[in-house]
Amino acid sequence: MPEDFPFKDFGSAQSFSDLREFLQDHLLEHIVPFWTKHAVDPEGGLNTCIRDDGTLVSRDKWLWSQWRAVWVFSRLYNQIEKRPEWLDIAQGIYRFTSQHGWDDNIGGWRLLLSGDGEPLRGCESIYTEGFAISGMIELAKATGSAEVLALARKTADQTLRRLEQPHDEIPHFPYPVPSGARVHGIPMIFSLVIWELGQYLDHEPYREAARKMSDEIFSNFYQPDLDLIVERISADGSPLAAPLGTAVVPGHVIEDMWFQIHIARDEKNRARIEEAVRLTERHAEVGWDSEYGGFFLAIDAKNNPGIAWDSAEAKIWWPHTEALYTFLLAYEESQDSTFLDWYKRTHEYSFATFPDRDHGEWKQKLTRQGEPLKENVALPVKDPFHLPRALLLCLEVLERLEDGAAPSRS
Repeated sequence: MPEDFPFKDFGSAQSFSDLREFLQDHLLEHIVPFWTKHAVDPEGGLNTCIRDDGTLVSRDKWLWSQWRAVWVFSRLYNQIEKRPEWLDIAQGIYRFTSQHGWDDNIGGWRLLLSGDGEPLRGCESIYTEGFAISGMIELAKATGSAEVLALARKTADQTLRRLEQPHDEIPHFPYPVPSGARVHGIPMIFSLVIWELGQYLDHEPYREAARKMSDEIFSNFYQPDLDLIVERISADGSPLAAPLGTAVVPGHVIEDMWFQIHIARDEKNRARIEEAVRLTERHAEVGWDSEYGGFFLAIDAKNNPGIAWDSAEAKIWWPHTEALYTFLLAYEESQDSTFLDWYKRTHEYSFATFPDRDHGEWKQKLTRQGEPLKENVALPVKDPFHLPRALLLCLEVLERLEDGAAPSRS
């Protein structure tokens, strides 16, 4: 059952301050120590094939998780405190991954290395490039390294060329693209990371490429008759038949909406911000499990049986972490207390359900009823990314709200 929400008069500056202190303590006393204690591999990289108690399963290095960890430890250094150990971890992962992970023949990042850096799987997931770009931007901010920035640009340039292909020809592990389809995840991730690189370098061609991807989300993946963003459309931008074309991943859309708010803020595009805020609420409403609480991983837009998404009823940690940040950001943008209510509901469910109070960190995969889920969802790893990233971003928005909390417009 959800725990009582402990932050009284939620919406006041004091409540934002109290929540910020709680989340920072959770991040620094429970989450980060789990990774520094159990996961740093002295031979290079971060061990993420580990159990919830920190027990090592394998030293295999999935580059999704390696680049994500570069972002986390770089951001801790940049945002919280310039602790040398955090930067050392980020740089150590970067050295291991950059030395062993790039495939010159393909012009991209391998998906999987052995613990000693031997290639185990090739360039099978375009998303590895997205996480690489994001991690290197944050590391460059920490170090000012020209080498890191050059590799980020090399990755971005190669990736943009690869993204000119039809989506069903782009390596897309672990979610194969159906023949003749386009998928939401590609413009979602690359609109943000290419935009951020363009902003950091003040490089207009990157920004323009990001704008086009952002626009595609709202013009093609958004289905007006459903008032939902679907995960798959036809290659020509038209709707795709059910069930493939009616799968909706509410947490994915909610996460994407903060991506799009970040871009639209830089662009001073108020209409886009307001649409992203509105769609945040819409997808929260359709994604919430009214019986057991929490967000379903996937739903069918037309309530058809046989949802075309694996583990659709599961309660996975990452949609909940992303929602926590997006709801606070949506409140900041709208001053609509509806989003404080959604934050409170999600916080109560998440902190009653996911934290592993014996070992730190969160349990990441649960059944609809909240019991541990044994099968893999996406990669066979315990991922060091969504939770610390969301907490770090929540701290930023809470500090702004604490300094200038405004009354609700609802």
